[in-house]
Amino acid sequence: MAQEQTALTTAAAKNLATTTKTPPQMQGISSRWLLKMLPWVQVSGGTYRVNRRLTYTTGQGRLSFVQAGADVRIVPPTLAELPVLRGFEDQALLAELAGRFTRRDFEQGEVLVERGAPVDQVLVVAHGKIRKLGEGKFGDHQAVLGTLANGDHFGDETLTEDGLTWNYTARAATSGSLLVLPRGAFSDLVARSEQLRAQVDSYQAATDQDQDSHGQAEIALAAGHDGEPELPGSFADYELTPREYELSVAQTILQVHTRVADLYNKPMDQTEQQLKLTIEALRERQEHELVNNPEFGLLANADHQQRISTHSGPPTPDDLDELLSRRRGSRLFLAHPRAIAAFARECNKRGLYPESVDVEGHRIPSWRGVPIFPCGKIPVNGGHTSSILVLRTGEDNQGVVGLHQTGLPDEYEPGLSVRFMGINEKAVIQYLVSTYYSAAVLVPDALGVLENVEVAHPRD
Repeated sequence: MAQEQTALTTAAAKNLATTTKTPPQMQGISSRWLLKMLPWVQVSGGTYRVNRRLTYTTGQGRLSFVQAGADVRIVPPTLAELPVLRGFEDQALLAELAGRFTRRDFEQGEVLVERGAPVDQVLVVAHGKIRKLGEGKFGDHQAVLGTLANGDHFGDETLTEDGLTWNYTARAATSGSLLVLPRGAFSDLVARSEQLRAQVDSYQAATDQDQDSHGQAEIALAAGHDGEPELPGSFADYELTPREYELSVAQTILQVHTRVADLYNKPMDQTEQQLKLTIEALRERQEHELVNNPEFGLLANADHQQRISTHSGPPTPDDLDELLSRRRGSRLFLAHPRAIAAFARECNKRGLYPESVDVEGHRIPSWRGVPIFPCGKIPVNGGHTSSILVLRTGEDNQGVVGLHQTGLPDEYEPGLSVRFMGINEKAVIQYLVSTYYSAAVLVPDALGVLENVEVAHPRD
């Protein structure tokens, strides 16, 4: 027999009680350290021009591939990443050249080129990892000079120079495949095409110019002399077509029904809460674009010479040391949380315990005093590999800078505006929410990337 109710239930009591409530919560809000740590430059004209000294070295990007079953082919336009073909636009000829590459599979430990042998072919890594090995100073050991991975190429200097020999040995660190172009196949096309021959001549003329170690037009100097010798005359030449960055935009239309705005605005302003969540989503997208956008994103704009691969797979202290050694004044690392965890595992194996640094009241892990900030916007490819970025920041340091414009009409936050668009026939209030942004790398060594970082936890 059910007991008779003798007091008011809590369910009924809630009808008369005032609940204690939170503002609307949202998943997906991250720390957004990149937005916080980048110095932001005001771009009043909407375009930011980066003037540099004239540089003769070009190309050296990565090639791309298409795969159909076991057949792997080079995407013809990406052949323009070979220095001699930089800027070459004859797509039919590039397609013919791409068709002359042949596939060569290799096994782990296989020697692909031998030091001292003639350079007579261009090799492109379609899949796998290859180490460049040279003799130590006293010939008692082999030193690792570098690592080549997917899309990297070597031997392309044979396309314009005769009598070259390999000054290192290339050995496969993993199994994989190469695409190989014999020198003769390229020479045949040069003999047939006046346009390609003119391209080669133009490239050779540029490389014959006096250059410094960074490929810039050399400034002639005299030092260590005495007496009254005739001093060289010189000047610092500039690029005639410097890169310009236009501000990108992320926008959305926030819609709030007038009935909601009129009747349900206490104790919390509904429009304000809707706007708050919308801005959080826009800022998340802004950081994603700064990392991944193909035009101005950091991953796409890292110079080829500033990209290195891990030596063994997971990120080790040695890898981060090499990344730091390639630039001065590194301000921060940026890594996916799984990459940070993988680095911590490698430190634990070696009995190393990196110090943390205080950043705005947060304890951030660091290496060599450079904080390692988490960024979930850096992709994890196939759930296995990611990248770690290192940045020098600021205009004064010739580093990486964020670009925005403040003082916008109806500005709600710096660089973000909320503009009233009116009320439609369905009594819905509409607001246009916009934020404008971009990023610029002032000189190539301001940004470095450690690639092919294995983040998967190894099996015991």
